[in-house]
Amino acid sequence: MSEKRYHIKSACPQCGCSFATHLTPEELKKKYGDMPNIELECGECMVKYTKPREEACPEWDKECRMKSQ
Repeated sequence: MSEKRYHIKSACPQCGCSFATHLTPEELKKKYGDMPNIELECGECMVKYTKPREEACPEWDKECRMKSQ
């Protein structure tokens, strides 16, 4: 059985390019920590922006909060 993967997705507020990645709980915690916002960087125009974790990860709910794991 494979490990649960979380889908992080967003669109750049400046140029509209989309961003998507799939991370395990450990990878998600290591990369973004337990902060309420996720910091992202557009691969096209290189602008840095933040997105609320609940918007960037639609699976983020009371049952799968990283702090409780």
